[in-house]
Amino acid sequence: MSTPAILTITNLDEAKEIYRSKDMAQALYDDGEIMNGVLVNLHANEHRSRRRLENRLFRRDTLEHYEFERFPPIIAATLDPHVHAGHSELVTLSHQLMMNLAAFNAGVDRPTGTPDETHRLYGQMMKFIEGATIAHSTRDKAVVNAEVGVAMGSFQTEFLDPSIARRLALIAQVESATLAEDALPKDVLTVLLRNIDDLHLPAEIIQREIAFFLLAGAHTSATAFTRSLDNIFRWIAEHPEDEDRLRADRLFVQRCVHETVRLNPSSPVAQRWARADVIRRDGSVIVNGTKVIIDLLSVNRDSSIFGDDAATFNPHRIVNRDDVGPYGISFGHGMHACIGQELAAGVLMGEGDALDGHLFGLATIAVQAMIDRGARPDPNDPSVMDTATSRPYWSKYPVLFS
Repeated sequence: MSTPAILTITNLDEAKEIYRSKDMAQALYDDGEIMNGVLVNLHANEHRSRRRLENRLFRRDTLEHYEFERFPPIIAATLDPHVHAGHSELVTLSHQLMMNLAAFNAGVDRPTGTPDETHRLYGQMMKFIEGATIAHSTRDKAVVNAEVGVAMGSFQTEFLDPSIARRLALIAQVESATLAEDALPKDVLTVLLRNIDDLHLPAEIIQREIAFFLLAGAHTSATAFTRSLDNIFRWIAEHPEDEDRLRADRLFVQRCVHETVRLNPSSPVAQRWARADVIRRDGSVIVNGTKVIIDLLSVNRDSSIFGDDAATFNPHRIVNRDDVGPYGISFGHGMHACIGQELAAGVLMGEGDALDGHLFGLATIAVQAMIDRGARPDPNDPSVMDTATSRPYWSKYPVLFS
């Protein structure tokens, strides 16, 4: 078998062109069994049909329901034991917090809500994350996939099967007119179950899709959460004049999150397979079978767009193009743009928009909750980077609460 040609994109406009092409299919998760058949890996009509249904969960009214009603008590319940203890470890805390929030969105019920149950779900989810990012793992891939398979089986039995059974019973009540439509859970699992025949979804695809929403919602938000706090701690140490803004100006905190996501997207690259010959705007051709790598770190640090200090963290940054968000293209673009972008990062404040009712996004309100509780690095227990992956993650990040 011949080695496929590889084309690397470092220019914003070229990256957008690749994202918009209907003949470019996802190539980032080829090594991960857990990602087989999930939304992010689908293409063409299959992707369009499932995305159209799941988009319903990311409309303005649902996002408001999550951010203003459902997420704040979950955040408080997760953080308060750590605050009372006076200390925590951000890597574990971030994944537990975001797992609790992602489970609600995905449709994974927590029947007992006990610490032991949280620990089991957390362990399963961390294996899902390892499986999804297996291309960057320094461990034996066969061993990782075997461990992911065991975790999926435990997840199915303890969490997914009961969650499915409860929703099917509620859906039957709606169909028999004994329950109001708006009483159904607003989550991915309910949407899939109500459309299981139209989408032709076998049980294993539902399992992977829910596991994907759980891991994606938790992992990407957790890394953004930890990185944002680290950037904020460092910025305030060098710019103490901004410390009061952290509590008084929540838009400033949102800008800190957006700047963090720009500098460190959840994956440093996006990858696509050309499924046909693709004629580009400049007349050149990307040959069928070519792997296209979009270097997000380079695109997001283009000094012509983000300024001379584009490679550094600056929450006061002014972006020099109206068609580029403050987070660059970290959420993708076009038909495969991240479905949970506004859930995670909120919306941008437009001229004349009111602050009341503004959607800050899950990552921002979680970071703000830590700031409001006086989180700061533990000076006697420094953070340590993770050597088990080539991605820039921490293995531990101790913090104190004041």
